[in-house]
Amino acid sequence: MYDRILVPTDGSPEGASAVAEALEFAALTGGSLVALYVVDTRDYTTLPESKWTRLESELESAGQRAVDVVAERATAAGVDAETAVERGVPHEVILRYATEHDVDAIVMATHGRSGVQRFLLGSVTERVVRQSPVPVLVVRVEHDGETDTDAQADVDANTDADVDGETQVDADANADEGAEEE
Repeated sequence: MYDRILVPTDGSPEGASAVAEALEFAALTGGSLVALYVVDTRDYTTLPESKWTRLESELESAGQRAVDVVAERATAAGVDAETAVERGVPHEVILRYATEHDVDAIVMATHGRSGVQRFLLGSVTERVVRQSPVPVLVVRVEHDGETDTDAQADVDANTDADVDGETQVDADANADEGAEEE
């Protein structure tokens, strides 16, 4: 059912969260992974051609490094992977790539922006979710780079069960609360 899983990446730590989920998803379904980096051509249309050409080359190199890292992680996890670096408007390229390359699902990170920042910057993930012809798994990333799962793991690591089966927060946290009450 999910033979080809597309994971768009920008090489960021936030994007790495989606890569980890995509690798797990591919391993569970027996699918392969397609790592895609999109060089956003909208941002540089006002530059002189000589500068854009040099910048485009640098961005393509960064993109190739980003997808190569995903491919290396896939190989280490025993998942088949292919890579692609494309140019264009990110959400449009992702959607077109999914359609043209028979992708069965897309796994993406969302950066957790809200309010004015989200309005001004837009959301590639939101546009893909709204327009995708295939299922999209969204990995929410908090502003500090942690996923919701990472934050819960931190809570779990700082919580101990006492002998009565009740949970008790780490002693350091309790000590801080006690000091505030005094």
